[in-house]
Parts: sequence; structure tokens; C-alpha cells
Amino acid sequence: MVGKLLVARPSLLGDPSFGRSVVIMAEQHESGTLGFVVNHPIPYSMKDLLPDFKVDTPIFQGGPVDQDRLFYIHKLANLSKTKALGNGLFWGGDLSELENALDTGMITQDEVRFFVGYAGWEKNQLEQECKDNSWLLVKNNYDVFSAPTALWSKILSDLGGSLALYASAPSHPGLN
Repeated sequence: MVGKLLVARPSLLGDPSFGRSVVIMAEQHESGTLGFVVNHPIPYSMKDLLPDFKVDTPIFQGGPVDQDRLFYIHKLANLSKTKALGNGLFWGGDLSELENALDTGMITQDEVRFFVGYAGWEKNQLEQECKDNSWLLVKNNYDVFSAPTALWSKILSDLGGSLALYASAPSHPGLN
């Protein structure tokens, strides 16, 4: 499951935390799973959270758990204490090294995503939610850094069938 994308089914459209969400799965343990919602930007930047951070980059809502903590995914394989997710993605690692890599151009802002909070599930919870048709688990063949707000629609379009119909549906169909 680590490195795959968890895609919210249309049945979650009204859910404030997970409607139209795409979650990169970062950890799976016997006690549960952890991931980050990669496509929900929020109106804050790194300078808002860490004023002395050398590079200002957008912040995303990683999920409803531990929203007072900062997490990040990136494409910098040689960052100390980083964890591989596959498809050239990594999560965590030494923040000061990442800041230096951004400041010196070793990595661009388009190759890192910062999150407040994470999405977490207790043992067997996510499996049950998948059985209840809340989520789809797909291989990560996508660039999760480009066009984040269009990612959910892109994946549903690619999956085709009845899911593709929802890809272009308005965010709030009742307001249509």
C-alpha cells in the first residue's frame, strides 16, 4: 500500500476532510496506516508557519489528524532520514537539509509539498472503508506535484467507466 494513491470515490463528495481527495500512502503498520492528502491547498505558506524558513512555498491540508504538525513529501533521495514511497517520491527527512536544498536550487518548489496534518486510519479501518466503496487504491503513475486541484478528476477520467462521469462534475452539484 505504501506509495500508492488512495482516491476518494464520488460517495465522499460531501465529506469536508476527504471529498475529492487523493492521498499518497506513506506508512502501513499493524496498528494502522498513514498518508497525506496531496491535492487540497490551503491559504497558508511556509513563511506563515515558519517565518525564518528561507523559501516560501504553499501549504496543503494533509489530513485531519495532528494539524499542528508539519509533514512533507519530496523528490530528494539523498535527504537524511527520508523514507521512499516509490515513483521517485520520498517523505520526511531532515528539514534543515531540505530547506538548504530548496535555497540552493538542488530541488525546486515543484518537487516538494508541505502539509499540516495527515490522514490516518486505525487497524482494519481503511480496509473496511474500501469495502464500503469509499476509496479506490491505485498505482501512483501520476505527478502529484503538478496541477493538484485537477488530480482527482484526472485519475477518475483515466479510470473511465461511471467514475469518469464524476471527473467533470461540479464541486457542489446542489448549487448547479
